[in-house]
Amino acid sequence: MPLTTDLTDRVPHWAQLHYMGAMGRPFLKMNGTGNDFVVVEARSAPFAPTEAEVRAIADRAAGIGCDQLIAIEPAGEGADAFMRIWNADGGEVAACGNATRCVGWLLAEAGGRDRVTIATAAGPLVAERVGERQVRVDMGPPRLDWRDIPLAEEMDTRGIELQVGPIDDPVLHTPGCVNMGNPHVVFFVPEVAAAPVRQVGPMIEHHRLFPERTNVNFAEIVSRDHIRLRVWERGVGETRACGTGACAALVAAARRGLADRKARVELTGGDLEIEWRESDGHVLMTGPIEVEFTGVLP
Repeated sequence: MPLTTDLTDRVPHWAQLHYMGAMGRPFLKMNGTGNDFVVVEARSAPFAPTEAEVRAIADRAAGIGCDQLIAIEPAGEGADAFMRIWNADGGEVAACGNATRCVGWLLAEAGGRDRVTIATAAGPLVAERVGERQVRVDMGPPRLDWRDIPLAEEMDTRGIELQVGPIDDPVLHTPGCVNMGNPHVVFFVPEVAAAPVRQVGPMIEHHRLFPERTNVNFAEIVSRDHIRLRVWERGVGETRACGTGACAALVAAARRGLADRKARVELTGGDLEIEWRESDGHVLMTGPIEVEFTGVLP
């Protein structure tokens, strides 16, 4: 049975959790702005769940419940660890911004440092503690070419030829596309609370234009430095927050002249500060992390 002990004074002692391995695989339940994860230590013992096992762990009714399952694995020279990510549907993905902040905080706490490098399938990411359980991640530059999203055909990713609804009166149209380690499409809506996220999200996720499927974002521009956002995550469904989605929304809005290069992105689970830095084109994401409980996988 999962333990529900508060980890405020125990999280740095990751070795203590690893020692429990003989009893079953230990995990930490964490969230970044409401985007929640089951995090497993796998640096000394391999962890290779099947798709069915990932789905069982992520199941909110019968399992532990999470948006993503995360394994912290050994990394080569130049990184503190490798982060492997599975979505709730069992599929492995390359990047997750909020998970990077959570894992970054764990590694920094365990090592007594403020800055760590995390290797991912999308490339290395640098995480830095910038306050009490506040973490900033350098997500690197956005990928904006149609082949990098990827799209099935050549289009201007500032606004692709895609609409939902009647041709002469579409409900949604001309979204921007950004790859932040995973593919995102961003629709701009007048009121995000009324956006048809659950109706349109699955349809766009599996649209023929996106050979690797896509995350679907619905962004309301409140002001040039404030964006409200809801996200349908590929392989997960609507989530309380999506870090790469927040980055994609800011980049897509800035490219269209709708927002500045730095803004507060307001999500259901809380706020993230996103900056698309002019000096090197990198996207920085800052926000809170939370440790919920620890347990042992059955």
